[in-house]
Amino acid sequence: MSLQDCRIIELPKIHDPRGNLTFIEGGHHVPFDIRRVYYLYDVPGGADRGAHAHKNLHQFIVAMSGSFDVMLDDGRDKYRFHLNRSYFGLYVCPMMWRYLDNFSSGAVCLVLASSMYDQLDYIRDYDKFLDAALKPAT
Repeated sequence: MSLQDCRIIELPKIHDPRGNLTFIEGGHHVPFDIRRVYYLYDVPGGADRGAHAHKNLHQFIVAMSGSFDVMLDDGRDKYRFHLNRSYFGLYVCPMMWRYLDNFSSGAVCLVLASSMYDQLDYIRDYDKFLDAALKPAT
């Protein structure tokens, strides 16, 4: 997969004077079934998160509150996405090196994942990621 497979997806937004509502359905709004949900919060100013890739995991990242940036790298190209609305999310396909930074005060990052936690799915060394990402398909 390449960076072009990753994209911002607009989610449904139901307007109501009492407060808006947005929902996410696995296999419909995101291109995978949701198997795990986690969130990041209280990230100190200047800190970053991530700095790894996943071999098989698909993710959908939403700024539930505040804002932050997601840098994606497929080994050839890099692109920075700025997330700051709870009705937009970023689909991240497998084999993307990613890190999150530029967190605003009070930011909450929600991540929907296609599988349960599996330490063996992680690539935490950037050079090993490049070797795997740039290896010709056989």
